Amino acid sequence: MAAVPDPFPPPPPGSSGPARGDAPGPASAPARRRRRAASGARDLAARALVLGLLGRVRNGAVIVVDGGRRHLCGRPAPGEAVPEAVVVSNEVWRAVAAGGSAGLGRAWSSGWWSCASLDDLTLFLRVVVRNLDSLEHAGGIRGRIAGGRRHPQARDGAGGPEEGSDGTLPERLGGGFFALLLDETGSTSAGIFSGPSATLHDAQVAKLEHVCRVLSLSPAHHVLETGTRWGSFAVHAASHHGCRVTATTTSPEEHEAVTERVRAAGLADLVTVLLGDHRDLAGTYDRVVSLGGLESLDSREHGRFLAACGSRLAPGGLMALETAVVADQSYERARRTEDFVSRYVSPGSALPSVASIAGSVARDTDMRIVLLEDVGNHLAETHRRWRESLVAHAPELDALGVDEVSRKMFEFSLCYREAALAERRISDVECVLAKPAWRAPGTSRLAL
Repeated sequence: MAAVPDPFPPPPPGSSGPARGDAPGPASAPARRRRRAASGARDLAARALVLGLLGRVRNGAVIVVDGGRRHLCGRPAPGEAVPEAVVVSNEVWRAVAAGGSAGLGRAWSSGWWSCASLDDLTLFLRVVVRNLDSLEHAGGIRGRIAGGRRHPQARDGAGGPEEGSDGTLPERLGGGFFALLLDETGSTSAGIFSGPSATLHDAQVAKLEHVCRVLSLSPAHHVLETGTRWGSFAVHAASHHGCRVTATTTSPEEHEAVTERVRAAGLADLVTVLLGDHRDLAGTYDRVVSLGGLESLDSREHGRFLAACGSRLAPGGLMALETAVVADQSYERARRTEDFVSRYVSPGSALPSVASIAGSVARDTDMRIVLLEDVGNHLAETHRRWRESLVAHAPELDALGVDEVSRKMFEFSLCYREAALAERRISDVECVLAKPAWRAPGTSRLAL
């Protein structure tokens, strides 16, 4: 997962917008009263700012319940429910006003606001994302928020329940969490759904198979998979197409789990699992596969990643690349924005766009794009199935010892990405890149 355009861009540093409260310490009674008064004033200012932004909603509506008062923001769309967001703590106002979507997600994980269900949370976020253009171009407010965009690697030092935790959010959740959440393949990218009745497992198997098919895999091929996701592609390709696969991961836990999975499947003679990333690669391969790896990198690494993959391909080789993307028109803005995903889920990451990928391929590699297909609707459905799985397995997750903050952060990230995908603010593409000597066999054509 990676950054999407921020529905709540923060005000610039040093503006007249709300500030964080001072750290508590010994003080006289008058000083404490002054501090409480100042904090209350900041809460009121932040509340006015956030409700003012939501008041710009025109396409659809949300209800904000605050202290017993119900604020209808927007115009209900025909046939669409109106989701309710309940304010539990005034901390939410300052979190959102100062941190944008990162603050909104942090406030959700802290329990400062709630919705009746994850369906309602997703719909709330969909309405906000749907109205993003009007929120960002809201007259004088636009000037206040435009300067607040920060590079994904920027950090403001905000305290919170997640500060000081070790590793990324997926690393803190651990393999046991994903074993319950994912289907049997362990895939973490978009499935391909043949229809409404298709299960998540059906969709993930179909996805793995079509990657193999588009690469025309055979026992003659040696495939490099960069950033394996619990071994799903490596195991499928080796067991169904007889090819050799070298798979990489930067996670020691994942390396151990995938190695054991390969051994249990009797594929140790075909699949090699390496602990490392694209910068450590060596050798030459007939095919390269990257499913979701590009979006987890900082935008400054995109070209170097593609160059590293291209340098490992044989002269007639092919690369299958899947990644979430932002619209070309939003790329420059999005890559400088720190949102919830790029702060808490995949720190420092930035989504590419189709144009930025094409530019990197032309500038940094000798490969050509020979196939491109948008599968954003399939990734949106995949996220929906994952959050259904999250709800269904809640008792087992509690037994695993997954802390509530990390769980709520993950559920927010699922709803956040699903909303952006469903509203077409971001999408997902699958493309095939070819080295100069590659030629399509006969009159056949590539098809995803």
